[in-house]
Amino acid sequence: MNENIICWFEIYVKDMERAKKFYHAVLGTNFIDSGAPGDSPEEMKMSFFSPMENQGVSGALIEMAGTKEGDGNCVNTMVYFPCKDASVEESRVKEAGGIVSRPKFSIGEFGFCSICVDTEGNPFGLFSME
Repeated sequence: MNENIICWFEIYVKDMERAKKFYHAVLGTNFIDSGAPGDSPEEMKMSFFSPMENQGVSGALIEMAGTKEGDGNCVNTMVYFPCKDASVEESRVKEAGGIVSRPKFSIGEFGFCSICVDTEGNPFGLFSME
């Protein structure tokens, strides 16, 4: 059994293609599109960050009526993406249509992070040890 404390995350979006383009530009992620799972509404769109069988933490972008994406100010959920050096991915955020809210900063012995906002208004973090 997977022993990760967190096993899944969802980032709610208004425009799936715009969101995928943003995360691909910043993180280099190639998404895996999927139809609505099980009893989910047919109008739901999902696009996975990694295969479902991934033994690490995985997640998806979700476009579905009735969900609320971020507004860039209120943090409901903060997702951190691992990087070798957060400043590299951070440097791609603005050109991809996002905002760097707090440039790379030290969190002491625990490494570094950068806080950004995606094209959908969702805040997210970039984390690295360098």
